[in-house]
Amino acid sequence: MGYGDDLLVTALASKIKQKYPQRQIVIGIAEKKHAYHSPIYDHNPNISDCRNLLKNKPIHIIDYHQWNRPYIDYKKSTNSHYVWNKKFKPVPGEIFFSKKEISESKKIVDDAINFWKTKNNKNFKKIIFLETSSTKINDKQFSIKHQNKDWGYNNWMKLAKELKNDYLIIQSVHEKTKKIEGVFSPISLSFRQACAVLQQCDIYVGPEGGFGHVAAALRKKAVIYFGGWISPENIGYDFHENIYFNDKRSPCGQYGKICDHCATAREKITVDIFLNHFKNLYSV
Repeated sequence: MGYGDDLLVTALASKIKQKYPQRQIVIGIAEKKHAYHSPIYDHNPNISDCRNLLKNKPIHIIDYHQWNRPYIDYKKSTNSHYVWNKKFKPVPGEIFFSKKEISESKKIVDDAINFWKTKNNKNFKKIIFLETSSTKINDKQFSIKHQNKDWGYNNWMKLAKELKNDYLIIQSVHEKTKKIEGVFSPISLSFRQACAVLQQCDIYVGPEGGFGHVAAALRKKAVIYFGGWISPENIGYDFHENIYFNDKRSPCGQYGKICDHCATAREKITVDIFLNHFKNLYSV
């Protein structure tokens, strides 16, 4: 599972902890009594570190794992595509940062502001946290799925070009990312560090995935590319601008092959459409 999945379950963990405050809440496979740790759970007072549990306190394992995610209808899904559980609606999760993480993120944003000042003689309107590509875009197991979900580098580059003269853009980069020229990009951010930086920003712009759930957890405004792979009705948040390809084949959930329907979504969802959704966030 990804970090977005790990964030989704934190809302449930908080609810269970309130009901059973003496229990050590962990996430994993209940049948096997196996729990797993995620960096997302660091500093979360509602989730215990499964690697360091107390023997004298009861353990409550939330059954949440790769084969039991509430937004997937496993009975109808196949080995090539997911069918989505239309009854599911996500609740914004929770992520907690250390003082060090907050301090480091503020330093990165200060560096971004100084970067802006070297190129502009005016103030920026807002700070945008931009993601353009998943870290799993070339992964052996998840590559096809993420290629189908991808909006494409050229689209993100054109969008950034339209926004960067008025907005300070901080692009989250990793080894699979193409850096956009003229945009500030911190070097070697971990996912948690990137999340802490997002907390200091005003808007998340990027594809559906982990950072979209982080933006929801931090109650940030967002404009998110869904394409036609999964529907925002299934996994999106009402206070975000969710860009969806409304087609008879959507949401396809295809992960067994490169999808021509998802390619059509990339073509149909233009930069102008994205900008119109962006303008819905503020009176700009």
